[in-house]
Amino acid sequence: MKKRVLFIVNVDWFFLSHRLPIAQAAAEKGYEVHIATSLTQPINELENLGFQIHPIKLNRGKYDIFSILVYFFRIITLIPKIKPDLIHLVTIKPVLIGGIASRILRVPSVLYAISGMGYVFIGKSFFHKILRKLISVLYKFALNHKNSIVVFQNTTDKRDISHIANLDQSSCEMIKGSGVDINLYEVTDLPNGKPIIMFASRLIKDKGIYEFVNAAKDLLISENNALRFVIVGDIDPENQSSLSKQELQNWVDEGVIEHWGFQTDMFDVLSKASLVVLPSYREGLPKVLIEAAACGRAVLTTDVPGCRDAIIPNITGRLVPVRDASALKAEIKHLISDRGLLTKMGVEGRKLAVENFDLSFVIQKHLNLYQSLIRNIS
Repeated sequence: MKKRVLFIVNVDWFFLSHRLPIAQAAAEKGYEVHIATSLTQPINELENLGFQIHPIKLNRGKYDIFSILVYFFRIITLIPKIKPDLIHLVTIKPVLIGGIASRILRVPSVLYAISGMGYVFIGKSFFHKILRKLISVLYKFALNHKNSIVVFQNTTDKRDISHIANLDQSSCEMIKGSGVDINLYEVTDLPNGKPIIMFASRLIKDKGIYEFVNAAKDLLISENNALRFVIVGDIDPENQSSLSKQELQNWVDEGVIEHWGFQTDMFDVLSKASLVVLPSYREGLPKVLIEAAACGRAVLTTDVPGCRDAIIPNITGRLVPVRDASALKAEIKHLISDRGLLTKMGVEGRKLAVENFDLSFVIQKHLNLYQSLIRNIS
């Protein structure tokens, strides 16, 4: 009989962009793959990939008790119907809520994927402080299944959550990000014409979008409009720190930025950039930075967990202080003035991607962890 793997993921587009290759590889190895996720597109688009899909609505942007209890009830009633041998939990709410359900239901094995700490651990308000304490208590219970592995993307998250949850280090693994298919990316020459400084991410405050735009406004004045600032990605209405449509449109109308919207062919998009910028407040390990490296683009990002783990400082890119538009502006100006440096950083970035972020390694590592967990089932 086929072993069953159940992915519980916050939303379908995140599964498709960050976990699809792992699920496909598991199916090819003979696993029966189930996906429980919120749907933003027709269910048949996922079913056509060969998976069994279980729509399960998750309110991603709020921590209200009612929606959490509803989600918990749906998870705890779904799991016995599927009878998975292994549950792969992805992103914070599925990790916490699915982890608690897995312990209560005595699921045979669990893999927790920690893809960042989330806005709760970034926020500075009293509410965020209280919520951090509550989540820390939940982590202690959720992450301590007797047959489980916790996968981290950066060393800071590993240190912090291991401390919070009192984890045995033998149950912790490090896999740097979701990987990039090296065969789909190649190094291309920097484009000619006005340099393009590109921000590619969800358009939420925590990604540093305001710092990027403020730096752009100043540089367009000081550099006499000799630069192009491009935003790739869309607003995220379910996230409380999302931009509004009006804010985005105002920047476009003012001529500050070009908005290229949501894109799927990231090699084609990133190859048009002269410099890729992500001034995020905290990450797991941002996929856009390893994609940029894979196609030979220098990156400018913040000195925070996840972002600094995605580059070799001063070799493949540069780091600036978080929430500092002035420092960001100065570094953009410095980098964009030296085409030779951008090219050199891009070459080194490609080496970094090939040696550390190859998708084939990420897939094989996960399959090995699956096998290890399933072997431990008594």
